[in-house]
Amino acid sequence: MVGSTLPVVGGYLGSYATLGLLLLVGLVFFGVAFGANRLLRPARPASPEGKFATYECGLDPVGGDWAQAQIRYYVYAYLYVLFAVESVFLFPWAVIFDRPDFGMVTVVEMAVFVGVLALGILYAWRKRVLSWT
Repeated sequence: MVGSTLPVVGGYLGSYATLGLLLLVGLVFFGVAFGANRLLRPARPASPEGKFATYECGLDPVGGDWAQAQIRYYVYAYLYVLFAVESVFLFPWAVIFDRPDFGMVTVVEMAVFVGVLALGILYAWRKRVLSWT
């Protein structure tokens, strides 16, 4: 048919139709992926104990299965994530710094925020968390 158009779903229910279509596509993709996994996977492991064996890049595992890590590495990672996330909160403040509606309240809020960060670093330093040895 020349000149025929598909009906356009618009308005309030159009948003729900779009959402429903995306959910349907997601569910179909999910089903296809799990179906392909079931069809392509091996039915049984090569040996009964092979299912529970440790796999390290095709090599036989060396040593025991328990490795100790010092807690300070986790503390370093925690402090890094903490201060990296906190620095993300400084970015919006820096973006609006040159606006005319930038008032004294904003300066005081950011001073308190940076002060709390400084106290956190000072606390970690005083507890000797930031020393490497």
